[in-house]
Amino acid sequence: MIAGCAGRLNRDTLKQTLHGTLSISAMIFLILLCSQPFSLAFRGLGGEALVHDLFDLLPGGELGAILFLMVLLFVLGFFLEWIEISYIALPMFLPVFMGYGTDMVWLAILVALNLQMSFLTPPFGWSLFFLKGVAPPGISTRDIYAGALPFVGLQILAVALVFCFPTLATWLPKAVGW
Repeated sequence: MIAGCAGRLNRDTLKQTLHGTLSISAMIFLILLCSQPFSLAFRGLGGEALVHDLFDLLPGGELGAILFLMVLLFVLGFFLEWIEISYIALPMFLPVFMGYGTDMVWLAILVALNLQMSFLTPPFGWSLFFLKGVAPPGISTRDIYAGALPFVGLQILAVALVFCFPTLATWLPKAVGW
C-alpha cells in the first residue's frame, strides 16, 4: 500500500515482494511440517521420559525447573529463532510443567519475555540486524551490540520480576475470568 501511494509499485517490486513473502512462508511451513514428525519420533523413542527424568534431577523442584528452562531458552535464543524454539523445543518441555501443575499463563509470559529478549541478543538478534540496516555508516556492529546490552539487562530484570512475582503476569487474565 505504501509503495502504491508513493508511486513505486510496479511489476518488478510486486514480484520481488511476493517472492520474498512466499520464500519466508515456505520456510516457516517447512518448520511446522517437520516439527510434528520430530515431536512424534521424540516421544515414541522415549525422549519425553528422558526430559522428565532430567527435570526431576534438578534441584529446587518446580521453581528450579522453571529457572533451568529460562536459562536454556536464553541460550537457545542466541542461535535459534523464536519459531524453532516455539515449535520444536517448547513441546519437549511443557509436559513436565503440566505435570508440576504450573500456571501455564505465568509460564507463557516468562517464555514470551525470554523469546522477546532473543531478538536483542548477539550474535543473531534480529533487532540488531534491522538496526544495522538503518544505522549511519560510522556505526559498527560492535557499537550496536554494546548499545543493546542495557536493554537485554532490562529484559532480564523483567523476566526476574515476573518469575519472583507471578501475579504480575496472572492478575489481568484472572480479572477477566480466564
